[in-house]
Amino acid sequence: MQQKLETLRDIFGVDTIKLTKDELTVGDQHYPIIDDVIILLNPAEYPASVRNRLKKTTVLARESSDFALDIQFTFGQEWQAFDQIIPEHEQEFKEYFDLINLKLMHNQRVCDLGCGSGRWSHFIAPHCRELILVDFSDAIFVARRNLADNPNTLFFMADIAQLPFRADFADFIFCLGVLHHMPDNALMLVRKLSYFAPKLLVYLYYALDNRPWYFRRILWLTTVLRHQLARYQNPKGRQCLTTILTLCLYMPWVLLARLVAPLKLDHYVPLSYYQHKTFARIRQDCYDRFFTRIEQRFSQKQILELQDTYSRIQISPHVPYWHFMCER
Repeated sequence: MQQKLETLRDIFGVDTIKLTKDELTVGDQHYPIIDDVIILLNPAEYPASVRNRLKKTTVLARESSDFALDIQFTFGQEWQAFDQIIPEHEQEFKEYFDLINLKLMHNQRVCDLGCGSGRWSHFIAPHCRELILVDFSDAIFVARRNLADNPNTLFFMADIAQLPFRADFADFIFCLGVLHHMPDNALMLVRKLSYFAPKLLVYLYYALDNRPWYFRRILWLTTVLRHQLARYQNPKGRQCLTTILTLCLYMPWVLLARLVAPLKLDHYVPLSYYQHKTFARIRQDCYDRFFTRIEQRFSQKQILELQDTYSRIQISPHVPYWHFMCER
């Protein structure tokens, strides 16, 4: 408890702090704690599960221009349905972190923004001194369960765009597959995050700028479908539709990519990235893809515009496209 108290003082940049099992007090701010997760959201932005646990029956959630309740619902549902850390995630972790020297992190505080189920934090936890996990949905409780055996971790339910932490509270931040689903421009959010750490690893959906023209035409068609499906919020119905979409839309391309891979033509096949994935793993990404209203995409050229904020931008040439390192 005392170690966490010292870490919390440092993260918030204040001396006046009090921590109990059920509440964190920072100055005159009171944040409830549920299952070891500190709730930093405005009460109007609590998901239903939190309102029920805190008996906030009179609080009505409101939609605002910078907070999307439907996105919060979608990712809360997704990571409760796909809550397991599976062997495939380890290889994907290595792909995302190909720009990072993990040996240099042994004495660093690392922050996972938009942690989801905690699948990437699970693999980086052995390499760092402290780990901070943040998510604005019920996924944070899934991450808490998945990292229950890691003592040097703190869990926050918070809005990435409204973090109450001090400048440079972390040595390194990673934010993978998150910012492109937020209402604000993702590149502007990357700039804003420079306040919190000197190094930042980001993954944003790519604009298919290294792919043939027909990829963009197929994307346009699937985007039309996605906008319709994102309105549908029945959890069981979403699960059923996810299976159908995976079988009908993903697997034909995946099988084609496997077929032409010996000829080294799989790069020209949409969704070829999934040719070595299991059906369960593909299904999770299918859910992620088709039930999210907001989806921003960026080219390498646009990402390099971040040089107005960071001294160095390094874009990995490898999948997933595009993940990149920002250094102040």
